[in-house]
Amino acid sequence: MAKDSEAEVLTIGGREVRISNPAKPWFTREAKLSKLDLARYFLSVAEGALAGIRDRPLVLKRFVDGAESPPFYQKRAPDHRPEWLRTVTLAFPSGRTAEEVVVDDAAGLAWVVNLGCFELHPHPVRTGDLDHPDELRVDLDPTPGVGWDDIRVVALEVKGLLAELGLTGWPKTSGSRGMHVNVRIDKRWTFTEVRRAALALSREIERRLPKLATSKWWKEERRGVFLDYNQNAKDRTTCSAYSVRPLPDARVSAPLTWEEVPDCQPADFTVATMPARFAAIGHPHAGMDAAAGSLDKLLALAARDEAEGIGDAPWPPQYRKMEGEPTRVAPSRAKGAAKPKRVKMPLITVANSPDREAALAGLERWKTRHAEAAKHLAVDDVLVDGMRGRSSTWTRIRVNLKNVPEANRPPQETPDPDDDPTREWREAWKSARAGGEEPAPATRKRPKPKGEA
Repeated sequence: MAKDSEAEVLTIGGREVRISNPAKPWFTREAKLSKLDLARYFLSVAEGALAGIRDRPLVLKRFVDGAESPPFYQKRAPDHRPEWLRTVTLAFPSGRTAEEVVVDDAAGLAWVVNLGCFELHPHPVRTGDLDHPDELRVDLDPTPGVGWDDIRVVALEVKGLLAELGLTGWPKTSGSRGMHVNVRIDKRWTFTEVRRAALALSREIERRLPKLATSKWWKEERRGVFLDYNQNAKDRTTCSAYSVRPLPDARVSAPLTWEEVPDCQPADFTVATMPARFAAIGHPHAGMDAAAGSLDKLLALAARDEAEGIGDAPWPPQYRKMEGEPTRVAPSRAKGAAKPKRVKMPLITVANSPDREAALAGLERWKTRHAEAAKHLAVDDVLVDGMRGRSSTWTRIRVNLKNVPEANRPPQETPDPDDDPTREWREAWKSARAGGEEPAPATRKRPKPKGEA
């Protein structure tokens, strides 16, 4: 290992990979991890991490300032890259194309980590056939208030249905609140056909677990665990196994055996624990490529639904209108729909700051001051909003007191901190309006992402 004044140069498989600013902190809340720590983590689990991304186009999700700052997505491969790194040209539904990175070995893995990519997003295709996926992805996404026990029940139901259809599911934690079940399939079907199969699977699970599972696209219709069939649409990606999620404990998307699912906990799998687990048991999904199956039975299930009048479901908004797709509008907004009575929620603002960390610290101070109220809050009662003014951005944190007994609800206080960068302009605007003057327009400037020169 060679070292210079600004970088750590790793020799991996005979190739040199430069880790710039190796001591740069990338996780600072609970886990304390530098950029070099993340590179070493991925090298310790490289065999497993590569199994999910090798020979696949990779979308670069770049956390250039670490896990506590906003990332950005980059589809196109950087111009300055090693000559040994492969790329492939991928076409998108919009008609545009991009030359995307392909990672085939541990050196390439370390190279993308140096770019800030510790959450890996491969496409479900191989470079030799970009039009026919070899993976169906079942994304179990919990709606607010849904517990981990319910997700495990739905995951086990997915396993059973797949077995009935002659398919093998490979489960992993998402690294956040959900779970993924990946299915290796023969490369015989288009993206549209794979999505159709995923929709049929989602609807069948909903029929079997009507109180726990949903296939409904519109959030207002969902309850329980949402099976996101649209993750199988072309150009959609999910994080692959061993990816690190931007959570305070540096949690990892962990591949599991089905025997582990009933008792596993997402918090058990972190950057700190996964290397020892991998050294002890290896990669639980090592047999996945040898278990490719057919979608014929799932597509027959889709055909049965269609014969019974259950057609396509909504696509994501950026896709063109598809043949047979229902009106792409939420039921409550459909023409002629009865307008639901708006219920005013007991929301209070507890923090405003251009510094997200300062705003989150203010939330913790509020919880300390109002400990009795805080213990009643559900996960989705704390709303962390990224606000954008005409020339500035900031973080606003609000608390929904709906689950707090009315007698115990704290009043609205002056937020702590209270650094709304638009306040001065808004107060001047109100003053000008009150005096009959024309308010001065704010300058429109695009805030530069952190890390951009």
